[in-house]
Amino acid sequence: MLHCSPPVVRRDIDLARKVGAHIHVAHISTAAAVDEVRKAKREGVNVTCEVTPHHFVLIDEAVLGYDTRYKMNPPLRSAEDREAMLAALADGTIDAIATDHAPHAHHEKMVEFDRAAFGITGLETALGLAISELHKKRGLSLKRIVELLTTNPGRILALGDRGRLSVGAPADVTIFDPKKQWTYDAKQTQSKSRNSPFGGWKLTGKVITTVVGGSVVYQD
Repeated sequence: MLHCSPPVVRRDIDLARKVGAHIHVAHISTAAAVDEVRKAKREGVNVTCEVTPHHFVLIDEAVLGYDTRYKMNPPLRSAEDREAMLAALADGTIDAIATDHAPHAHHEKMVEFDRAAFGITGLETALGLAISELHKKRGLSLKRIVELLTTNPGRILALGDRGRLSVGAPADVTIFDPKKQWTYDAKQTQSKSRNSPFGGWKLTGKVITTVVGGSVVYQD
């Protein structure tokens, strides 16, 4: 698994090509890195990649106020990079959406920007952001969004039947309402952490029930 800059993405794709290995690029965020992955896929290299919701929603202008909720790794990129992420989600170059969920204690974020910890929480907003930004605004199908969040990660990580609805598969199921409108309140989060830049955002698409191993673990 690779999580780094475009030149390193190019280098490691070349290494994977030479040895016939699978390479997965985590948290892809730049147009140049996406171009490397797209080119390698066309050439038959076994490469996959993922993007986070914050990298297909936010851009670098968000950090102008030095709000540490927008400090993450990789950092937020330009509007052009964000457009490249959206295009790659639409054309199949990007294989999965990963939250990069990184909860931090209050004191780790409420410091000077340079001293603050990297990362944001993302589990509760991932589906809503995907449906709001990708489905409603960009026309990606709900089927494609489900693939990006479930079946494709299971396939990439070789997790067998996980991420699939089939007889004998693990009973891990998320039930959601794709039309439900709601406002994310970071103060009411299920997490002990509040480090999200999406507090107050109005989203469409809400998880109603989560089942893990056949047991209901969350219900709205």
